[in-house]
Amino acid sequence: MVAEFTAWVSTHQSRFEDVLQRLLPASEIAPQRLHAAMRYSVLEGGKRVRPLLAYAAGELAGAPVERTEIAATAVELIHAYSLVHDDMPCMDDDVLRRGKPTCHVEYDEATALLVGDALQSLAFQLLSEHRLNDDVGRQLQMVKLLAVASGSRGMAGGQAIDLASVGKQLSLPELEQMHIHKTGALIRAAILLGAYCGDKLSEAQLERLDHFGKLIGLAFQVVDDVLDCEADTATLGKTAGKDADNDKPTYVSLLGLAGAKEMAQRLHSESMATLNEFGESARRLRELADFIVLRKF
Repeated sequence: MVAEFTAWVSTHQSRFEDVLQRLLPASEIAPQRLHAAMRYSVLEGGKRVRPLLAYAAGELAGAPVERTEIAATAVELIHAYSLVHDDMPCMDDDVLRRGKPTCHVEYDEATALLVGDALQSLAFQLLSEHRLNDDVGRQLQMVKLLAVASGSRGMAGGQAIDLASVGKQLSLPELEQMHIHKTGALIRAAILLGAYCGDKLSEAQLERLDHFGKLIGLAFQVVDDVLDCEADTATLGKTAGKDADNDKPTYVSLLGLAGAKEMAQRLHSESMATLNEFGESARRLRELADFIVLRKF
């Protein structure tokens, strides 16, 4: 079973890299430096957790993979833009991402800013120019979903709360609220966008998937906080211990290492329970939930 899941992940990651290669502007097209920096920031890096979640949800909903991969790309481009901007000196000021220099280090700050802007625009271009659902109203709903997940009520808002929380001790509900926006919103969007590419699920089932996404999105962040304490920079591919050095509130600083690990396991169990009604068809989502909580990097 583990070998089969590993093969599924490898196949979809490889397919997804090919999709990104095709959909990102070629570096030979003007403006060449911007396009080269966009490709540098997106290609050959990361675990592609969000696209894998979109693929798995698409399979559950009976979606054609050609549609799902466009939705997955849109989400990954938003994620990549957020990393480029988060690493800039005006935000988290980091020099390493996915084992290589961050975009503003490899290029420059102005280019990094434009890379984020261009990746965000390309994400919505893809959602609007490809047929992802035969119902035009549903496709418009998909565009709105990603917009909300990316904006002030989603990822950008969560980052704003994060920056305002440096040096403060947040309560558990406050910390959860921050990460439901900063990390969780895009993970939930990946799952729902994948599901929206198909037509097999009822509104009640889509709500169950959204709840699964909320729980596993929080678990993802809790595990990230644990790894930031336990793993080294080479393993993580980014600067280890950065949050502690910057006096940022984390689940480890609030609950301790053992408490954070216990919380991750609880969220994992609750997320699994939300998938019970789907039976075997949710196998890939369950396996991805295991991967998210049990990962070592």
